[in-house]
Amino acid sequence: MTPISISGTGLYTPSESISNEELVTAFNEHARRFNAAHAEAIEAGEVEARPESSAEFILKASGISSRYVMNRSGILDPERMTPTLPPRSVEEPGILCETATAAARDALARAGRQASDVDCVIVACSNPERPYPAIAIEVQHELGCGGYAYDMNVACSSATFGIQNAASAIQSGSASCVLVLNPEICTGHLDFTDRDSHFIFGDACTAILLERSDAATSDDCWDILGSRLTTSFSNNIRNDFGFLRRARPDAPVQLFTQQGRKVFKEVVPLVSKLIGEHVAELGLEASEVRRFWLHQANLTMNRLIARKVLGREAEDAEAPTILDEYANTSSAGSIIAFHKHHADLSSGDVGVVCSFGAGYSAGSIVIKKR
Repeated sequence: MTPISISGTGLYTPSESISNEELVTAFNEHARRFNAAHAEAIEAGEVEARPESSAEFILKASGISSRYVMNRSGILDPERMTPTLPPRSVEEPGILCETATAAARDALARAGRQASDVDCVIVACSNPERPYPAIAIEVQHELGCGGYAYDMNVACSSATFGIQNAASAIQSGSASCVLVLNPEICTGHLDFTDRDSHFIFGDACTAILLERSDAATSDDCWDILGSRLTTSFSNNIRNDFGFLRRARPDAPVQLFTQQGRKVFKEVVPLVSKLIGEHVAELGLEASEVRRFWLHQANLTMNRLIARKVLGREAEDAEAPTILDEYANTSSAGSIIAFHKHHADLSSGDVGVVCSFGAGYSAGSIVIKKR
């Protein structure tokens, strides 16, 4: 099989952020206004009162302290509670294209490549801006890449599934240099009036450049030792806000929802088993893995997964987190963790990039520092 390397990664971080304290202030004011406006219905038992939140609750429940967002003013407006992102003309690059091209240029620069070297672009994310034309084709055009481009969505696992697709394209000869992009404006699909989830997500975009190992010239190359993907259907994480929404005018708006305890109970064993079996399949011991770059959804979940794989508590450096600063950025999370926490590793060191989420879906990519 053709050896393939990750020769560069890139990151786009929005300029605005929201702390837990700021988010809670807006949420609690919204809850108070709602409860006051519906006081009689609440008293009659016809409407449920909205409970207040706290920064301490958020940190304990998730490990999140703040999140980067594309727009904070709309989210922090108690009357709006959703980002304000004005429409763009068809002559302008879309907002996902804008974030993706920024992350792509970062990855290309780190890999020592030009956009013209790329002959496949994959936009893999949970929250595409539109069904078509593909965001990937728009990015391909904006950057000046050749070849072909397409979008794909496997929710929070989109990055690892995208890496597998990129590797398959290179191995088959249909591409030689592939950009996988993960533009996530998660705040657009989040119900900021829901106490159980209003704090979970942030916005970001990551980029991964993959190419034949014998062609890669970057000083920061990671050879892919293997990949493994798995899916198992579950409704415990769901978002029904699709194009058929307009055909159901009387149906309630359903954005992101999850049954958190069920997700925790079912996903932890699924992911730890996936990683453990994948590492063993490659002839490695878990103790030989220097770093686990896990999907950044919940700090407690990540710690438990690492413990199950290693058979002991992982040190912070072994399973780094970016949750405290970025929150959950869906498909971008594990790549942000890799992007920010790999420079200290040495030639021959092995790591695992793992993402997991709705579906259920999970992907494991085992890589080795060249």
